Amino acid sequence: MSERAHHRPQLPGAGHFEAIETTAHGVDPAVLAEAAERAATALVRGARDQADSDLVSRVVHLADTEGLETLADLWAGAPSDSLAGALWRLYLLRTWVHADPRTAAQEFDRGRALAPVAEAISGVEEPPGADEVRSLVDAVLSGVVVGEFADTLFRAAAFARVTAAGRARTESDHGSSYQVDLSASRLLTLADQLHHAARLELEGRLT
Repeated sequence: MSERAHHRPQLPGAGHFEAIETTAHGVDPAVLAEAAERAATALVRGARDQADSDLVSRVVHLADTEGLETLADLWAGAPSDSLAGALWRLYLLRTWVHADPRTAAQEFDRGRALAPVAEAISGVEEPPGADEVRSLVDAVLSGVVVGEFADTLFRAAAFARVTAAGRARTESDHGSSYQVDLSASRLLTLADQLHHAARLELEGRLT
């Protein structure tokens, strides 16, 4: 077996994640914000000329391998109209879908009858199930290192918007007793923030 077969592709910005536990606690917030910006920039801007299937997989599963808490320490405090803030919202959306894919599929399916389904997320198997929505959000997140990052944000925004419509209908049917991790209003806010970040990316102003 060749030496390359053992090669684990370097994840841009990996050093920031390895050091985050010592960086996040007891450090000037400005220093942490700077580290967050550097990691986000390296992750999105630095991998496109060297991306392969292994690297794409590592980026998609970053919250699984590094822990969502680590990413929260790094990016959760970043403004929604920043590169770091947009990444945080992408990983937050994926983590929710993977934690409860059946609910996500039901709400997405219900939302498609209430909100226009953007072309960017069309073509999902009828009716969408847990596997389909997991595959959808993973495919969306792979756009962090392949394709256009604006398209990634637009697709995530469209998914969140349709799912929010389905969730709002479900909440209405169940009344105040219906409890979820992300309410319909929060999902809609997330969709709006991702869409705005995508517009900034198109204008070259997402940093």
